Amino acid sequence: QLKLVESGGGLVRPGGSLRLSCAVSGDRSDDSTIAWFRQLPGKEREGVSSLNKRDEAFYIHSVRGRFTTSRDNAKNTVYLQMNNLEPEDTGIYYCAGRLDYGPWLPITVREHDSWGQGTQVTVSS
Repeated sequence: QLKLVESGGGLVRPGGSLRLSCAVSGDRSDDSTIAWFRQLPGKEREGVSSLNKRDEAFYIHSVRGRFTTSRDNAKNTVYLQMNNLEPEDTGIYYCAGRLDYGPWLPITVREHDSWGQGTQVTVSS
């Protein structure tokens, strides 16, 4: 399994940006797909983005064009750049890991066996 530690959450105004970081370590760190999930108030956890080891990125429709996931191999860190944030993006964001295999969509909770502790993102004026 992987050890995943998120950081970078906080309070931002609508239209603003945040960058979340996920520090990845463990035996499978070079052979894993890393996804971002979020849990919005009163809703089930949903997959937002997924980045495989070939740096192919996949997104759910509601964030495509606003969110970008990327990787810095030298830092063993995966990022989620979130732009043009909306109040509806408010929630707890988690990074999660799974073995690197397709298909890449949908991004489901049950396929991921390693989870970070989560970081709060609040979009409010």
